[in-house]
Amino acid sequence: MLKLLFLLLMTGGVPVAVAMAGSSLIYILITGNLPAFAVVHRMVSGVDSFPLLAVPFFIFAGNLMNNAGITNRIYAFALALVGWFKGGLGHVNVVGSVVFAGMSGTAIADAAGLGTIEIKAMKDHGYSSEFAVGVTAASATLGPIIPPSLPFVIYGMMANVSVGALFLAGILPGIIMALLMMFTVAFFAHRHGWGSDVRFDRVRFFKAILESVVVAAWPLGIWLMITQAGTHPQWTVATGLAILFICDRLFRFQAVLPIMTPVLLIGGMTTGLFTPTEGAIAACVWAIVLGLVWYRTLSLRALLKISLDTVETTATVLFIVAAASIFGWMLTATGVTAAISSWVLEFTKEPWVFLLLANILMLFVGCFLEPTAAITILVPILVPICQQLGIDLVHFGLIMVLNLMIGLLHPPMGMVLFVLARVAQLSVERTTMAILPWLFPLLFSLAVLTYVPQLVLWLPKKFY
Repeated sequence: MLKLLFLLLMTGGVPVAVAMAGSSLIYILITGNLPAFAVVHRMVSGVDSFPLLAVPFFIFAGNLMNNAGITNRIYAFALALVGWFKGGLGHVNVVGSVVFAGMSGTAIADAAGLGTIEIKAMKDHGYSSEFAVGVTAASATLGPIIPPSLPFVIYGMMANVSVGALFLAGILPGIIMALLMMFTVAFFAHRHGWGSDVRFDRVRFFKAILESVVVAAWPLGIWLMITQAGTHPQWTVATGLAILFICDRLFRFQAVLPIMTPVLLIGGMTTGLFTPTEGAIAACVWAIVLGLVWYRTLSLRALLKISLDTVETTATVLFIVAAASIFGWMLTATGVTAAISSWVLEFTKEPWVFLLLANILMLFVGCFLEPTAAITILVPILVPICQQLGIDLVHFGLIMVLNLMIGLLHPPMGMVLFVLARVAQLSVERTTMAILPWLFPLLFSLAVLTYVPQLVLWLPKKFY
């Protein structure tokens, strides 16, 4: 009955959060087993969680980076690094998304922020709107895979899994996905006979290489100083950051400081300097320092607007989580989750078969529900089955998020699809057709990461 009420409300056009809370309330009123106040009590307790405190701060950090002119710096860095390849701006699109993913944490922010610059540049260089939209949509899925990631925070809270382990789990898969997308760009470039879009500039290229080396060497140097020389962690990090700012001023780097965002987050969490929630606060402080003080691309008025936008987005996300809390609790209390688990386990006890069925289900659900809502609904149903079949929940979390990100590219509810249709000024139908060829590398990545869990779990097992 509960499921029927939920489906009736959804088909009637009711927002998913209202449908979850409303169906639970109606069910309680009809059965009379519980007081109606239980709905409010459970919704409040659902958001009374310390890990959820990271949500508004990660949203705030992403909004700050998106509005502080950082996207232009990332684009210039990627252009110097790979713009001279054949099909250069396609490669720039992917590399830029990899860098921006380490700051925004959402696919929609990537598509709306960096995608606006990339699509215009590609169209100006003679690329078709369809190709520009397709590669932008595919690369936007990297946003929630490469840390930090808002969906990982929600999944970690719902499934009682370490958010830090989930962040580490996304690094190697994100790199693999980016390489597959670049191979796809190279295939299109070879097929259509495209050349490079910018002339190879030795100075700019080696400067971009130097920036990459600095980003890679900085955490290694900090780690060696702390572990081998026995220096104080806080003072070592502070000194390292001071040196980084001096180098940035001397060499006029394009994107070293923005790229350091995920490095600082992951480094701080794995070394125990701060928790994921404290890391989200650190990301906000870092973004404010860069935008307001160092680059001076943010004003106090813009900061106020960004804060209000963050409050609005956070309220939406937490309302979905609160509604899903009562809905998930009702599913468990009425035996729905147990019945689904029993049915699945009667059908198959093979983990690979379950993962195949779960992928199909999550791809389908991702076409209709926003990722946060989908995670909060699917976790209480699928995670108990994973536990019985011995499937690692960190591995399953990455699979779930990747499925739901691919769902963002599909009609009828794909938000990335609609954002890019508006940015590129294409119809939804043409945008959908432009994205279809890019589903092949994404689905291939999904298959590999599903059935080769070592690619996902290697880094988390090193540190957790």
